Amino acid sequence: MKDEMTSEQTTDANPRTRSPFSAIRAIDYTVIFVRDMAAMRRFYEDVLALSLLRELSPNWIEYGIGSNTLALARPSRTAADAPIPAGSASLQLAFKVSPAEVDARAEELVRQGVALLSPPTNQPFGHRTLFFRDPDGNLLEIYAEI
Repeated sequence: MKDEMTSEQTTDANPRTRSPFSAIRAIDYTVIFVRDMAAMRRFYEDVLALSLLRELSPNWIEYGIGSNTLALARPSRTAADAPIPAGSASLQLAFKVSPAEVDARAEELVRQGVALLSPPTNQPFGHRTLFFRDPDGNLLEIYAEI
């Protein structure tokens, strides 16, 4: 009987369940700190055709992607961070689409003059991927599960 634990004992043994942060269930929004707001805005609105949710100021712009929000913001809007150094990506975003859309999005990116870092490729881990960068150098991926 020593090996049998109640669900309450099992829960208590896991330090994550005791953490007040265990209430976190999703990422609600993602903020990209930008160097060139005008170029980034053109890219996300004109090239990726994201839907503008709202512009809180010239330094904070929000787009809707499914149930999430992607915001473009100048550094120091919410914290005293220095701008991201040129030539360094600060994040990677992966946008999920259907398998047929990966190739179609690659063609559209090339048509709009966006350089592809890698063409649509079937990966051994079960994704079809496409990689490119936004105007600030952040790594973007369009992928589908295959």
